[in-house]
Amino acid sequence: MFCFQCQEAAKGTGCTIAGVCGKKDDLAAMQDVLMYASKGLAWWMAKADEKKLAYKKSFHTELMTALFATITNANFDKDAIAEKIRHILELKRNLKNELLKEHSFENIPEAANWEAFTVGEFERRALAIGILSETNEDIRSLRELATYGIKGMAAYAEHAANLGMFDDEVNAFLAEGMGTLLRDDMSVDEWVALVLKTGDAAVKTMALLDKANTTAYGNPEISKVNIGVRKNPAILISGHDLRDLEDLLEQTKGTGVDVYTHSEMLPAHYYPKFKQYDNFVGNYGSSWWKQGEDFENFNGPILFTTNCIVPPKDNASYKDKIYTTGASGLSGSVHFADREAGGRKDFSAIIEHAKKCEAPTEIETGEIVGGFAHAQVLALADKIVDAVKTGAIKKFVVMAGCDGRMKSREYYTDFAEKLPKDTVILTAGCAKYRYNKLNLGDIGGIPRVLDAGQCNDSYSLAVIALKLKEVFALEDINELPIVYNIAWYEQKAVTVLLALLSLGVKNIHLGPTLPAFLSPNVVNVLVENFGIGGINTVDEDIKTMIA
Repeated sequence: MFCFQCQEAAKGTGCTIAGVCGKKDDLAAMQDVLMYASKGLAWWMAKADEKKLAYKKSFHTELMTALFATITNANFDKDAIAEKIRHILELKRNLKNELLKEHSFENIPEAANWEAFTVGEFERRALAIGILSETNEDIRSLRELATYGIKGMAAYAEHAANLGMFDDEVNAFLAEGMGTLLRDDMSVDEWVALVLKTGDAAVKTMALLDKANTTAYGNPEISKVNIGVRKNPAILISGHDLRDLEDLLEQTKGTGVDVYTHSEMLPAHYYPKFKQYDNFVGNYGSSWWKQGEDFENFNGPILFTTNCIVPPKDNASYKDKIYTTGASGLSGSVHFADREAGGRKDFSAIIEHAKKCEAPTEIETGEIVGGFAHAQVLALADKIVDAVKTGAIKKFVVMAGCDGRMKSREYYTDFAEKLPKDTVILTAGCAKYRYNKLNLGDIGGIPRVLDAGQCNDSYSLAVIALKLKEVFALEDINELPIVYNIAWYEQKAVTVLLALLSLGVKNIHLGPTLPAFLSPNVVNVLVENFGIGGINTVDEDIKTMIA
């Protein structure tokens, strides 16, 4: 295997024996083949779009889910991945045959023709189509940068699709972009163009998901989220999919079973619609990588709706309490099937399991304040603008992104603590768990940590920045008193980064390390054109960024 798609790539170069995430080499090979098959399907979808051939919208959601399943920490179920490959190949074969009835095509890529496989074919084919099959370092780097941006886009688009929202331009780009990844005749400049086009599409995708979430559940509002527990049996829901949370809350009403959020599901508490559920209690535990400790104490079953799964150790007491759904998967765990059109997923099995479990063990008490998405912040715009004009707020520091296991990520806690008291942190994503329980105070009633929500809600931070640019009548978004110190981990963070670059944001600091998939020449391009940089020591970076 060879995988370097996440920040924890072994030795800063790539995982070759097993993934730091827990992915074994055979699963890595199967996921490579799923990507290969998905590119083949996308190639025919793009050709169908060119020829104005109508095909089912479900092709797009199937493609989204397949890509989502290959994101770091999402799916560890080999049987599920194999079934996805078979299904993608079937869709591709049917679409291909339909197109060939009336059209002929030249230079059809192998992936677009491949129709069947045997189990033994995984490793052979993975070697032929894996990352290292591209020998030009710079093209490989740009191809992977586009690939990971598209994977993250697919994840966000899938969440929107689960709420019934689609965008024709986003769907068209997912097909076109994935099909383009099969090409081996493109120059470095053409690959750069694809990366930039991915950033443009990422902005549209994040806007689509924001619209889907707020249409379904209302605009996030300032909320206090309990981090203590009650005495009822409970279910812990993790991941990012709000539609799955809605289904679970509807089915647990009146059952005596409470529901707590975990990690990236925390921002669900900010949406008005979810406040109607009396059994929606609060948030339990911390960031995704601490789930072993948190799950041992929770006592009840856990529902993963997406990434981030850490495969439990063999002696983990909660090993038989993990359930999955959507793009997530874990061998040996019960997986809930997709909902029928107009219906809900059937979560009765996990609810019955919860009733037999003890209530969660209390590990902390208090509250977390959040809900500062763009609508809420813009409602406070006059107050914020006045604070900037009077000098009460000197700088906003965007610290959105991901958390992870590496000890070097303690940097972000230290950075938040050492920031001058006249700075405000804008955050989204699980990176916030490095500082969202610190007592950093407020500025004239404005909390010094403004949490917009999940990683996809980084879009809110861009909307806020663009509005402030308008209010202060500035020519360039980079003239604002905003600096960017972003932590990344997996592919959705790449999508967010490309979206920010598309919006014109420059001088982003990215850490704790730069992506292993970026070649030196590609890094130079990002530095020269966008001012991308890494991080140093906390004291040095505060001096550089806040001066």
